[in-house]
Order: sequence, then C-alpha cells, then structure tokens
Amino acid sequence: MKIAVTYEKETGNVFQHFGKTQFFKIYEIQDGKIISSQIIDNGGFGHHDLVGYLTSLGVQTLILGNRGQGAIDAIKNGGLAEVPGITGSADLAAQKFAQGTLMGNPNARCNHQH
Repeated sequence: MKIAVTYEKETGNVFQHFGKTQFFKIYEIQDGKIISSQIIDNGGFGHHDLVGYLTSLGVQTLILGNRGQGAIDAIKNGGLAEVPGITGSADLAAQKFAQGTLMGNPNARCNHQH
C-alpha cells in the first residue's frame, strides 16, 4: 500500500495546508511496516489537481494537517482515504499509520475560501 504525507522538507513535519504543500513524502507499507519512502514535489499541481496526481502515483491514503472544503470534496471525490489533523513528524505519522495506531481529526480544516 502507498500512502502520502504532506511534507515540510525543512522540518520533516506534516505540512499543515494541503492545497499549498510543495512536497509529499510517499511511503510504501507492507505487513505493518514501512519498506520504502521517497520525497516528491507537488508536480506543479495545487488544490483539486493534487488528488489526481497522487492517485496516478498509486497513493491510496493521504495523511495531512488541515484542508479546506474544496480539498475535502476533492479528496473524497478522488477516492483517496484521508487521515487529517496530523501534526509533527511525517515519519512518525507514517509509522503509526502502518501499525494501525494513527488517529486523525476529521474536523481539522482551514477556514478560508479559494
């Protein structure tokens, strides 16, 4: 299974605004363990187009901080599972996801319009 985490390169943390993320960290998970990871850029996409970009890479689940209603709709309509409201280390979030212990906050959102 492939998961993507919105990624802040400078800190290694989960980037907190889905539509403005410059990078993702993609993890391959197998049998409850991370077997590989790589950092990719956003492909030049923003907001609604990011979902199609991630699914074209085989991503099934997205771990992220906050997102606006447009992103919520795009993620849902694009068929990605999501774990929103995550802060801190992207690697730790991915590890917890692989182990089945990552708990998101479905109410995490940006309160602005695009």
